[in-house]
Amino acid sequence: MNDQTKMHTQALYHPDDPEIAKVQVDCLELLYDYNQTRPKEQARRNQLLHEMFAEIGSGCYLEPPFHANFGGHHVHFGDNIYGNFNLTMVDDTHIYVGSRTMFGPNVTIATAGHPIEPSLRGQGYQYNAPVHIGTNCWIGAGVLIMPGVTIGANVVVGAGSVVTKDLPDNVVAYGNPCKVARPVGARDREFYFKDLRIDPRLLDRPAD
Repeated sequence: MNDQTKMHTQALYHPDDPEIAKVQVDCLELLYDYNQTRPKEQARRNQLLHEMFAEIGSGCYLEPPFHANFGGHHVHFGDNIYGNFNLTMVDDTHIYVGSRTMFGPNVTIATAGHPIEPSLRGQGYQYNAPVHIGTNCWIGAGVLIMPGVTIGANVVVGAGSVVTKDLPDNVVAYGNPCKVARPVGARDREFYFKDLRIDPRLLDRPAD
């Protein structure tokens, strides 16, 4: 098994393998182009995202600057995903994000790790574990999502959280380390922020 294959198996490998580096540089060239686009160049941005990503659905929007180790080459997006400024995806292996998920500014999703054993780390070894994020999630500003984490559907992760373990569907979670605070419940269908009420006519409309 070569290092290019080991990247996606959670095995230890050398990320400075020449073949890996060649692919990475080509990906980063596209990422550079994306981050240099002007605000009115939406068509160009969309074209670049489709070249950069492993998969990307319709209606996705990423505010530049966007950062990714492989420029999104190992990122799989559904439809209508929004990423605010400085979304960072350490996509040394695959990251999967469901439709209608939103990322606040300065969110980091990491798939890469390094051995705690100093001699292995000194030899430059790395391992990667994929990240899965479900549909219709809201990932708050400054959240850090660690390698191998799975986040369910309809999850809200509070700003500044460090997600080290899986989160189930339909919960609000926050903290360092991030923990489930409560389920999404009846009160959330009545109030959208503090004591501000939801117009009932807005509920259960189909997503755009």
